[in-house]
Amino acid sequence: MTQTIATQHLSAEAIHQLVDYLPDYIKAALLSKPTELNCSLEAAIEMAISSFLDEESFSFEDCLLAKRLKDK
Repeated sequence: MTQTIATQHLSAEAIHQLVDYLPDYIKAALLSKPTELNCSLEAAIEMAISSFLDEESFSFEDCLLAKRLKDK
């Protein structure tokens, strides 16, 4: 059976609400990354989480691709 995964992203509002609940040192690091990488806060958080899940990934899409290739 083939599983289809729809690409979904958190809204900018949801990301900012999430950041408000994080410890200050994590919040500071996440808020500095978008400037450093020239990307949105949403993209920086996606990259942080995906690199935690798969150290070779750059985004959630990369994590999913790696999983699909391992499952073949």
